[in-house]
Amino acid sequence: MARILLAEDDTAVRDFVRRALEMDGHEVTAAHDGGEALERLTSPLDTYDLLLADIRMPVMDGIALALRAARDYPEMPVLLMTGYANQRERAHGLESLIRGVIEKPFTIEQVRAEVQSALQMPPAA
Repeated sequence: MARILLAEDDTAVRDFVRRALEMDGHEVTAAHDGGEALERLTSPLDTYDLLLADIRMPVMDGIALALRAARDYPEMPVLLMTGYANQRERAHGLESLIRGVIEKPFTIEQVRAEVQSALQMPPAA
């Protein structure tokens, strides 16, 4: 299965998503903010098949993280999550860089389906 980097500052949501993805056999590395996620993403010891990041996080938000990931790892799919309508609007226009935005609250089935879909999509153009 896939190696997924999960960046989410809310502990309950992070644990919920991690467990949901592990149900499908994915290996999930969790980061509590965008800065930690960037460190893990750029570590020469780790490679990831997908970045799943909350938009609104401390240190580095999900959009900045997505932009960095798209620049440095263009073949790696990026999914964003948000519970704020105004944050979703910030992601508008990034369609060529990200695979989608998952709106909170979501169910286990929804996040699993979105991740599966993003992993199967051809690279963004």
